[in-house]
Parts: sequence; structure tokens; C-alpha cells
Amino acid sequence: MPGGVNSPVRAFKAVGGNPIFARRASGAILETTDGRQLIDFCMSFGPSILGHAQPEISDAVARAVRDGATFAVTTQAEIEMAEAIREAIPSMERVRLVSSGTEAVMTAVRLARGFTGRKKILKFTGCYHGHADAMLVKAGSGVAGLASASSAGVPEAVVADTLVAKYNSRDAVLAAVKEHAHDLAAIIVEPVAANVGLMLPDPGYLEFLRKVATSAKALLIFDEVITGFRLCYGGYQHICKVTPDLTTLGKIIGGGLPIGAVGGRAEIMERLAPLGDVYQAGTLSGNPVSVAAGLAQLRALERLDPFSAMEERTSELVQLIAQVAKDHGLHVQIPHIGSIFSVFFSDKPVRDFDDVMTTKKEYYILLFQKLLERGVYLPPSPFEVCFTSLAHDANILRRAGMAWSEAIRAL
Repeated sequence: MPGGVNSPVRAFKAVGGNPIFARRASGAILETTDGRQLIDFCMSFGPSILGHAQPEISDAVARAVRDGATFAVTTQAEIEMAEAIREAIPSMERVRLVSSGTEAVMTAVRLARGFTGRKKILKFTGCYHGHADAMLVKAGSGVAGLASASSAGVPEAVVADTLVAKYNSRDAVLAAVKEHAHDLAAIIVEPVAANVGLMLPDPGYLEFLRKVATSAKALLIFDEVITGFRLCYGGYQHICKVTPDLTTLGKIIGGGLPIGAVGGRAEIMERLAPLGDVYQAGTLSGNPVSVAAGLAQLRALERLDPFSAMEERTSELVQLIAQVAKDHGLHVQIPHIGSIFSVFFSDKPVRDFDDVMTTKKEYYILLFQKLLERGVYLPPSPFEVCFTSLAHDANILRRAGMAWSEAIRAL
């Protein structure tokens, strides 16, 4: 395998040292092949919101596999999944299930262009929308540390219609729209940017984007692959009270198994084949195993409503980390929302990608290694966010807090 991995961040290139190899996981604990028990703050980059190997999800997967892993024929469970998503996120009047968040975004972009008859897409610096060619422009996540703003193998002609503005900047958006409004198909944004560390939207910023898109007769796309069903039962749009035209969802709706979804206004979505002239297809779209796992997770989230409890526990951990860092003279910024947080070593708040790139990333690398030595696993990149889960109970977080305190003192 190139680099020994099937996804770049697993190689630990961004944090150094030897990468871990997972054997199994349960709850908030990840077990490595050499027997280490690690408190996990990566949680498969977000979808394991109930904890690893949650029995309800595991049982649903086992039942689905016994009935057949794939049919390439529509199932009742797909309809139930679409109905559950529509009920939780009303703006998604029609839903198309796909196999990943990347595929969901790729479909949303194509659909926006087909619906509007325009070419240009406006995205934001540091926002990551998967690895489709047109979106690999000043992206976050695994490509954030690259010297190039994009990736080799992406022709200039492919990204010529991708515009970029600074996240949280109104002037940058207005300038781009002023120049390209006649050919602007969509504005796409992570409503809470969570692929370059965590960047929260300024008050009123998402409302501003909604007004600008409407004025330009362009679509507004919310990429909620990270935020969908993680901060509440529904999308972040429910919290911020801003309604996009299209929404993309990812692995959380599959309970961690491969899945994605794009949905939005009926008149837009019905331009998709077989009704319309915008093509999208996939043999594994709506795969019965992923759908079974996703339905089990969504139903558990709706029943348990764990979001406020997870937010409270996460906030307590963040306060502890901040206080210990302050006591030892370290300048940190720890933005957090719900069960998501990130640690930036900086003496000023982080509002955009330029701010992220001025933080002391070498301190995060040291922190990562010192926590790993003490049995705590963070995402292996300073450009990722940390996640807690329902399984991060008071006992787990007490142990984690002790490890964080020791690591920061050592740092």
C-alpha cells in the first residue's frame, strides 16, 4: 500500500513516530495490535457518536448481512432512511443516498450546475469537501499542510471554475460574487468548519451567505458531513436557523459504515436521473448493511437525545485543558461546540485558515506524542478536530483529564 496506508493521515506523517494499528475498539477505548488500550478522541473522525462497537448497531449489521450484503435493488430500509433524514432535516425534501461524503458533495456540485445552468462554485479556504477534483482547492484536512493549494493530478482546467474566499470574511465573498454573479452556480460551505481544526462561524455569517446566494440566484450548499446529527438530532442548520438549498451528509448516518447523502428542495433534487438530466449512479448507493447500521444509530440518537450531556462533558474537559495550559504558561485556543473541539497553540482566536497556519503546529505534534505515551489517542494531524462520544463518561474523562494534565506539564 502506498505509504503503508489506505488514507494518508493514518501514516502519522503529520505527527511523527510510529503509526498505531487497531485490533478492536469498544466504547471510548481503542485497542492496538500490540495490546495498548487508548482513550480515543478521534472516533473514526466523528461517526462513532454512540461509541465503538455499540451493540444496537452491531446487531443491526449482523442481521442485514445475514439477509444479503448487497442487492442493487431498492429496499424498504432505504425509504425509511430517507424519511428519517427528511423528518430530522426538513430542508432535505428529497434525499439521494450515495456511498461517501465525497460522493455526496460531488453530486451536489453537479446538481447545482445542472439546475442553474452556471459553472462557478464558491468555496472557502480551509473547508474540506472531499477529494473530488473540483473541491481540492485550498482545502483542509489531509491536504492542509501541503505547500500547494491543491493536489497533483488535478488539471488547472478542472478547478478554473472553483472560486475561493476566506472563511468568515464578508468582503471576500462580496468581491467574488460581484465579479462572477452571472455564472455562480453555488456557494458551498461547512457551516462549522471542522477539517482544519475547528473554526466557528462569526455571528450572522451564515445568514449573510444565505442572503448573498439568494441575491445572486445561486444555490447555498451546506456540507454537514461532520456536523449532521453530531450536534443535535438533525443538521447544524437547525441550530443556526439558516436553510440551505442542498445539504450533504456522511458517515454519521451510516453509524460509521460507508455512506453519504445529498438532499434539498424537491425541484432541485428532481433534476437527478432518472427524473432529470443530471446523472448520478452507484451500485452500492443505499447499501443495505450501511443503511441498517445508520438507521440503528439515528433511532438511538433520537431516543437517547445525548447531545446536551455530551456537550456538558466536553465543555468540562476543555475548561480543564485550558486551565492547565494557563497554569503552565502555554497560550492555547480551544474552540468547541457540542462534542467537537480542537487545540490550537496560539495567543489569538482562530477565525480563518490564515490564523490556523500561524499557530504553533509543532506543539500539537509534541502534545500528540505525549498523550499517546499516556494512553490517549488524538487525531494524528494538527488539522483535524477531536470528538467525544456518549461512551466518554465521567470515569473515562477523569482518566483522560489526568493524562492531558500530565502531557501539558511535560510539554
